[in-house]
Amino acid sequence: MTTAAIIVAAGRGLRAGGGMPKQWRPLAGRRVADWTIDQFREQVEHIVLVLSEDDLAAWDEFSGSDLLLTKGGHDRAGSVRNGLDSLADLGVEHVLVHDIARPCVSRRTIQDVLAALIRHEAAAPGLAVTDALWTGDGAVVTGSQDRTGLFAAQTPQGFHYDAIVAAHAAHPGGAADDVEVARAAGMDVAIVAGDADNIKITRPEDFARAERILGKEMDVRLGNGYDVHRFGDGDHVILCGVKVPHDRGLQGHSDADVGMHAVTDAIYGALAQGDIGQHFPPSDPQWKGAASEIFLRHAVELAGQMGFSISNVDCTLVCEFPKIGPHAPAMRAEMARLMGLRADQVSVKATTSERLGFTGRSEGIASLATACLVKS
Repeated sequence: MTTAAIIVAAGRGLRAGGGMPKQWRPLAGRRVADWTIDQFREQVEHIVLVLSEDDLAAWDEFSGSDLLLTKGGHDRAGSVRNGLDSLADLGVEHVLVHDIARPCVSRRTIQDVLAALIRHEAAAPGLAVTDALWTGDGAVVTGSQDRTGLFAAQTPQGFHYDAIVAAHAAHPGGAADDVEVARAAGMDVAIVAGDADNIKITRPEDFARAERILGKEMDVRLGNGYDVHRFGDGDHVILCGVKVPHDRGLQGHSDADVGMHAVTDAIYGALAQGDIGQHFPPSDPQWKGAASEIFLRHAVELAGQMGFSISNVDCTLVCEFPKIGPHAPAMRAEMARLMGLRADQVSVKATTSERLGFTGRSEGIASLATACLVKS
C-alpha cells in the first residue's frame, strides 16, 4: 500500500504561550514540529506539511527537504483538504492526518492505525474515558455525566484516500476532526488503542509534561571515530565505498577505506562496543584485503540488535589529494545504502591540513567521523 501522512501545522497555537506558534517552540532540545515530523519518517512514503503562509522561515527551511509543502486553509478542514489535494497524483491509497502539536505520538500508534486500515475504511486512536465526568457552572459542579462508551480522540486518524477525499468534498464544514467528516459520509471508523502519552500541546504546562515524556524515552548516543592509512603503490583509493582514481593507493590490512573505518568506529563507540580491531582483528588472515563494508554492516546490525537506530553520521576526510568534492555525492549515496539511511542522514566532506603534518605532506589520508544513535 502507498501511504502518506498529512501533518497539519498551519495553526497559530498562541494559547500555549511563548509568543510564537507552539509548533516552532523548543521542546527537549528540538522544536515541537521536529519531534512530530520525525515520528512519521520511515512509516509512510509521503509526508505533507501544511503550513501557514505567515511561516516564511518554515517554508524556506523545508522547501529543499523530502517533505511536500502546502498552505493552510481558512480552518482545519480546509488545511486537510489542501493536504489531500497535494497527494492527488501520487497514487496514495491510505492517508493519515495528524496534529503537529502531538509530538509524543509513538511509532507503535502510527503502525496500529495503518494496520487497521487493511481491514477498515477508517481508523483512529482513542482512549477510553476512565475518570468521572461532571458538568459545571464556573467553579461549581452542577451534575455528572455517564462515561460509558466515551473515548478521548487522538491522532493520527487514518483513512482510505479516495473515501476521505469524497467525504471532505461533501461535508458542509465545522467538523471537530476528520473522524466526524468521515462518519458524516457514512464511513465506519475503527477505534485502535490510544496512548496516554500522545498528548496534544495546548496550554503552557503541556510543554513540561511533553518534555518528561520525551526525556523518558530518549536514549541518544554519540560516538567518534578516527582512522589513518598511509599511501603506497596503486592507481586508486577506496573512500566511503567509492573507487577514486589516484596515482597511489592506501595501505591497510583490509581495503584501507579510511572513511568507512572511521564511521564504523564511531558507531561502535556510540554503542560502547570497542573498535574494528576488536571485532575484526588484523592478525586474522581472513580479513586481509576484505571490503570495509563488511565491518560497517556489522556495526549497523549490532546497533539494531541493541535497539538503536542511526540518526545521522558525519565523516570528514583529511587530505591534500585526491580531491574529494566531485566524489562526495556518490560517497554519501553509497554509505547511505550500506547503512539503510537516507542520503540526507549522511555527510561526507573534506578538508586539508594546510600542508602541515603527514596529510599535508601527502603521506596518507586521515578521517574523523561522528555517529548519532537513538534508542528505537
